[in-house]
Amino acid sequence: MSKIDRVDVTRFVLDIHRDLTVSARKRKPGPPERIDGMTVGIQTASENAPHDGEMHPDGDEILYVASGRMRLAGDSDPDAPIELGPGDACIVRKGEWHRLSVVEPALLVHITPGPRGEHRPPRDPRS
Repeated sequence: MSKIDRVDVTRFVLDIHRDLTVSARKRKPGPPERIDGMTVGIQTASENAPHDGEMHPDGDEILYVASGRMRLAGDSDPDAPIELGPGDACIVRKGEWHRLSVVEPALLVHITPGPRGEHRPPRDPRS
């Protein structure tokens, strides 16, 4: 039996567990499922997330834009968003509320800590 597993990252995320083993988990619609470890996701982003930001209290998150452009705003400096383009990466520190916006369709890689995480509800466009 092979000790190398091919993974279709369009259908699965990769979970890095506390013991440093890795497993593939099928993507589900809705908020991400959190694990006690890190989740690696590789996804196409063509529209903004359906929430008004997120926060990870258990650790830092790594974001990498492989193609396209995204804008990242954090609550610690909301007037100074960062634009990320092809090959750009950043670290969002533990506990920082942040929001990604699509500037142009992008291929995004995220390494997200768990098991806890929070999302703000979407803003009411009428307000």
